[in-house]
Amino acid sequence: QVQLVESGGGLVQAGGSLRLSCAPSKKISINTMAWYRQAPEKQRELVASITSGGITNYTESVKGRFTVSRDNARNLMVLQMNALRPEDSAVYYCMAHAWYGSWEDFWGQGTQVTVSS
Repeated sequence: QVQLVESGGGLVQAGGSLRLSCAPSKKISINTMAWYRQAPEKQRELVASITSGGITNYTESVKGRFTVSRDNARNLMVLQMNALRPEDSAVYYCMAHAWYGSWEDFWGQGTQVTVSS
């Protein structure tokens, strides 16, 4: 089975930065990768996505502050988060749309990001 391994969450003060990383436990063919987040009592929302060709998409609230990048050779995705705000606090999940016998979505276990005011 394939797992997505995330790292980099933590506690930071408002205005600070964090860097999240995500990579699969096995070499697989990945199309789109994305970061989602879910705050308590809220629905999971898409934060940023990146295709294998490097096309990126961001939710409006993080534009200009977050940057998603990808190393296709290592299947590694990174989310650089700057100018963090308390409302960015959530559990962040990595997702990969990949081929593993068939096309399917794989999810990470989630990493907590907490921004204090």
